[in-house]
Amino acid sequence: MYRKKQKEKRNKIIIICVLIFCLITGFIINVVMTDRNLTIFEKTIKDSVLTVQKILAFPIDFVSNKISENNEKNKMYEKYIELENQVKENEKYKVENEELKKQLSDMKELLNINDTIAEYTYLNANVINRNLDYWNDTLIINKGEHDGITKDMPVVIGTNLIGKVISTTTFNSTVRLITATDVVDKISVKIKNGDDYIYGILNGYNKENDTYTIEGISQNAKIENGSIVTTTGMGDIFPAGIVIGKITGINTDTFDLSNVLEMKSDVNFDNINYVTVLRRNI
Repeated sequence: MYRKKQKEKRNKIIIICVLIFCLITGFIINVVMTDRNLTIFEKTIKDSVLTVQKILAFPIDFVSNKISENNEKNKMYEKYIELENQVKENEKYKVENEELKKQLSDMKELLNINDTIAEYTYLNANVINRNLDYWNDTLIINKGEHDGITKDMPVVIGTNLIGKVISTTTFNSTVRLITATDVVDKISVKIKNGDDYIYGILNGYNKENDTYTIEGISQNAKIENGSIVTTTGMGDIFPAGIVIGKITGINTDTFDLSNVLEMKSDVNFDNINYVTVLRRNI
């Protein structure tokens, strides 16, 4: 019975202490958080609580800041290593680029190639006029001398050659198409044949079957239909590597001495609205 009374007394004391603690805590929180004018006693309590809070928070904030600084340093170091690797990689590419330029220069000199597509910038233009009587011969675009276009600049659609500029005004240019019946300049071409190239001359367009003729091909040359035809870069007009079309047939000439190839372009010359002029970098 005595033990029971002692236990009940102890429980009451605990409850009273908890209530007192809650009241004091509530009072302190109210003092700290309130915006009203405080008494001297309340100000003292507030200052004491905030001071204790700062003291208790200092080691936590210190450790947290050190961890953040360390993480930031690690990130900066990783970024530094990444940038250092990029610099080394760029230096390697620079050396490789210089070597490739030298090799390209040597190959161009060896093959008598004047220029390549890489030496040109692309200038897009709209077709603004096309004479119905000379539909396959010429068209007019809305870019001219003001845009840096000059005579003999190559004109393409995508990666396919369609012609060259033959005259210019300040804001317009006339383009002669490779389908023209009065083509003066014969285009030097090469046909991809396995790992090798076979060279010939693009010589005229057949309107009836929409094909082009390539002459000067040896009879011993084995060329498959579908082989890609591109410019060689030999001469002063068309850079090397512009696609002209694909081989669709192989015949022999009148004297049965060489092959005459038929080629078709992937360009629909009846529907040309936008073109690109290749302007050589100066």
